[in-house]
Amino acid sequence: MHVRRVALPVALAALLAPLTGCGGPAGADGDTVTVTVGYQSKTINTVTAGTLLRSLGYFEEELAARGKKDGVTYEVEWQDYATGAPITAQMVAGKIDIGSMGDFPLLLNAARGKALKQPTRLVSVTGYNLRGGLNTVVTAPGSPLRSLADLAGKKVSTSIGSAADGTLVRALQHAGIDPEKGVRKLNQQPSVGASALTAGSVDALSQFVAWPGQLAFEGKAKALYDGAELNLPTFHGVTVREKFAKKHTKVVDAFLAAQRRATDHLRARPVEAAESVADETGLPAEVVYLYNGAGGIATFDPALRPELIDALKQDVPVLKDAGLVKDVDVDAFVDPGPLGRAAPSAPHPGASAATSQLWLKGQRSLRSFDSPRQLLAAAKGRDVRAAYVPDAVTGTLWFADRAVWVAEGAELRAFVTEAGALRYVARHAAARTVSYTEAVGLAA
Repeated sequence: MHVRRVALPVALAALLAPLTGCGGPAGADGDTVTVTVGYQSKTINTVTAGTLLRSLGYFEEELAARGKKDGVTYEVEWQDYATGAPITAQMVAGKIDIGSMGDFPLLLNAARGKALKQPTRLVSVTGYNLRGGLNTVVTAPGSPLRSLADLAGKKVSTSIGSAADGTLVRALQHAGIDPEKGVRKLNQQPSVGASALTAGSVDALSQFVAWPGQLAFEGKAKALYDGAELNLPTFHGVTVREKFAKKHTKVVDAFLAAQRRATDHLRARPVEAAESVADETGLPAEVVYLYNGAGGIATFDPALRPELIDALKQDVPVLKDAGLVKDVDVDAFVDPGPLGRAAPSAPHPGASAATSQLWLKGQRSLRSFDSPRQLLAAAKGRDVRAAYVPDAVTGTLWFADRAVWVAEGAELRAFVTEAGALRYVARHAAARTVSYTEAVGLAA
């Protein structure tokens, strides 16, 4: 079987530009069908429909098995993008058949497809966080900014129309800041925004997984706002062209069966999966594990959970206010039929509470602890590859040495942001913030 990967970075403007042309690469040419899959290799909570799935070869295996029965040869072309917008542009042009992207881009996908008479359907979920912790606003390590309220009048980089932009808009509104007039928002690709933050040309960066974690891990950023404070689910999912799905039902079924297998693999072998994704993307495995590991920020389950669909409906007004869509019929966009036909995956217990975890160098597994204090005591004097702790309020997992620590008697609590830690201290007279080094000393 022929498998081809193409890297085609395209700006968000491609989505908004006029598009013409129909048809596409997927169709029978004799006994051969080519399937084009658009994915985001570095948006790592889509890996079960992208990076990890491609590396495991499950989709090709499923297609080969079906093709053997039907006498059809399938070819898969994988196209890698930085954001969901160019995937939508290619889908409505009939050039991508199956794509994965975040919740806000999914709505743009639905709206654009309907407008251009190339309708698409949401058929599964990849990774999600029920509180919204997949998106984070970060600033430079030495920045004087301490809370989201400090962003008033500042320059903030984000990708307009992305899930991270949606988080920024909502967060600013909660802070009493007009998201359009109260800050100077720059529409930039994630990599461009990350470089701008490092160079000091923007004051903050609002982005989706895995950019905030990567920048924090590398010491290039600190978290200013944890998206989980919104307590509103955010997720990524799989969308298909309706015409393609009707013509090649078995291909869509094969993709979802393969996605379920990739999901089972990630759950059963989280460290192996993280290192595999790291090898494919160049991201640090420690960052991949932060999001995709056991108890990580992302929970992987293809199910179209009601909470996620409800959250998608709540996203529509945000995009309407920004002038990016007129309206979206979410119920018509969601199609549970294909997933219902796919082979069942292992039972999923739902999102579990994050626990403190320690990853020592040279180890192939992580140790879990009942409390952050126990983790810190175990980490002292050891050759640590990564240590993870959940935020004491939101539960968002974060790097222990990048967290803000609070000591309160014998208790040690971790927070993703300084603002979160200071809010706790303000409510507890015996609590005080301490450095990571101090916290390790107190734990020992």
